[in-house]
Amino acid sequence: MSGYPHLLAPITLAGVTLRNRSLMGSMHTGLEETGDWGRVAAFYAARARGGAGLIVTGGMAPNREGGVFAGAAGLYSATDIANHARVTDAVHTEGGHIVMQLLHAGRYAYSKDCVAPSAIKSPISPFPPQELDEAGIEKQINDIATAAARAREAGYDGVEVMGSEGYFLNQFLVTHTNRRTDRWGGDYANRMRLPVEVVRRVRAAMGPEAILIYRISLIDLVPNGSSWDEVVQLARAIEAAGASVLNTGIGWHEARVPTIATSVPRAAFADLTARLRPEVTIPVITSNRINTPELAEDLLARGVADMVSMARPWLADEAFIAKAACGRARDIAPCIACNQACLDHTFSGKLTSCLVNPRACHETELTYSATPAPKRMAVVGAGPAGMMAAIVAAGRGHEVTLFDKATQVGGQLNLAKQVPGKEEFHGLVDWFAGSLDHANITLKLGVAATVADLQGFDEVIIATGVTPRDPGIATDPGAPVVSYIDVLKGAHLGRRVAIIGAGGIGFDVAETLVHEGTSPTLDPGLWRAEWGVSAPWDNRGGLAPDGPAPHPPAREVHLLQRKAEKPGRGLGKTTGWIHRASLAMKGVRMIGGVNYERITAEGLQISHGPNRERPELLAVDAVVLCAGQEPERGLSAELTRAGIPHHLIGGADVAAELDAKRAIDQAARLAARI
Repeated sequence: MSGYPHLLAPITLAGVTLRNRSLMGSMHTGLEETGDWGRVAAFYAARARGGAGLIVTGGMAPNREGGVFAGAAGLYSATDIANHARVTDAVHTEGGHIVMQLLHAGRYAYSKDCVAPSAIKSPISPFPPQELDEAGIEKQINDIATAAARAREAGYDGVEVMGSEGYFLNQFLVTHTNRRTDRWGGDYANRMRLPVEVVRRVRAAMGPEAILIYRISLIDLVPNGSSWDEVVQLARAIEAAGASVLNTGIGWHEARVPTIATSVPRAAFADLTARLRPEVTIPVITSNRINTPELAEDLLARGVADMVSMARPWLADEAFIAKAACGRARDIAPCIACNQACLDHTFSGKLTSCLVNPRACHETELTYSATPAPKRMAVVGAGPAGMMAAIVAAGRGHEVTLFDKATQVGGQLNLAKQVPGKEEFHGLVDWFAGSLDHANITLKLGVAATVADLQGFDEVIIATGVTPRDPGIATDPGAPVVSYIDVLKGAHLGRRVAIIGAGGIGFDVAETLVHEGTSPTLDPGLWRAEWGVSAPWDNRGGLAPDGPAPHPPAREVHLLQRKAEKPGRGLGKTTGWIHRASLAMKGVRMIGGVNYERITAEGLQISHGPNRERPELLAVDAVVLCAGQEPERGLSAELTRAGIPHHLIGGADVAAELDAKRAIDQAARLAARI
């Protein structure tokens, strides 16, 4: 019997029987915008082959003004219908089902043509929207319904109407964005008129035998957001209008509360779905930070929801359900919610992929085909680059010997997993370790490989990582200076600390130093207090009236950088604000444009600006060096002198803090072509 009886149980929606209760949630990947529909079809077909019960596409625009950005994909013509039919055919061939998400961005559209209920500019878009008149509203409804009919014509099993995350329909629901006084504004019955009418018209356009999901915002996390009574009122009206199922949406994009980053506790918002479920008679889907089959099974077994939505876990592993169903859950590549190759790419206009799985969205051009000529390969360094190179090469049939001077695999991932809020990295290291347990891989830990050790291999890959860079600051003998490595390995420091370097590692070290005790990521109640989140049935929009209430910082921390710019500017596009806000709440002093004059027994002497003004002594107990890294190429240089060809990958090629995205991608691509 399966270990996941609830997750793998079938469910019927609008007469369509799904093989299990997993939903691959909507993600905008950018694939449709490439125009390569074979590539789009390959991406979704792989997930259908991997067992997804129901797939939801990335958001498709119903018209040009509703696109998230100029040129956003949609269903505008017969040509579009034919292209999308390639996708649905591919998914159905693999035994899967797929619905198209209809997403109208409203004032979130990155376009001067954006429209909204009221002319209130979004804080995340530079363009003020045009307020729609009665005819304009009718056009939007008609265009959404027309797009739904076209989706059915293209072979989709239905549609998901995007009514959450602060997009167009959500904007009509709250006074935060709807200041109208006509029949589309004012009291709640009027404000919810548009989403209800859209669902009614979409159902009429598709007919009864099509899945109609409505993505409903259960907690807005913005001022003047919906009350819980309004959420329930809307849910019941949406059901009456013809929805087959309600999918949970969490937070608006402009909300100042993280909802899907790695520091958010797993299933942090599932209690909201559980609260809604008895209020309606149609199935409900829970979502957000659910990334293992065990967690999905538990939520379903406890009656929290009828289905579980997992989006980015399907980027990390296209065979998520297939592996769970056949007893190989430990082999599922874990989504660590880092956002680095998915959301950061999406919001930067790049094609989505995955740090853990570089093949995501690259299925047709990055292939791991069996090698016709197996080679003996040596890989030196069992960090992320070396491990990925070994795993891909071994999977293709090469015989790999993996060396590392450490006694455990993981490299700098073992540092990252010590940071509060990055607990998911424990699972990533475990997955890598399990994947290295392969018949074609010989693991030699505690061995500092030498030139002699590498003689006779057909291919040698050097992935020896990085060493901390010496910033060259004048330092008195005995001054309290430590490396970030020491801190992340648990060195005991005093209560006052200065951190030199405000890149990703500097922020990680600061997070580590200000926290003491249980990480909020592992305690949902503590996390909610830290970010000022309350139950929406207690406070409108789910925002605590007194705001965030973080625990007092464990230390006084100064986070410094030489660059005369806002510290943290180079952090992830969708996560940098979280790190900055978190440290600000802990009272961390973040300063740019600093000159490091001297480190003494009393602390750190600094000055400010190019003219070295305002000299200052930071009286601290320790100074932590996070001033970047240098590639570790000592062995590479020895191999070059010995005339042994080799490949450099990861930090040994380009030093890049604790960001493994580039290293893993580079390693996978090298191993795929050898």
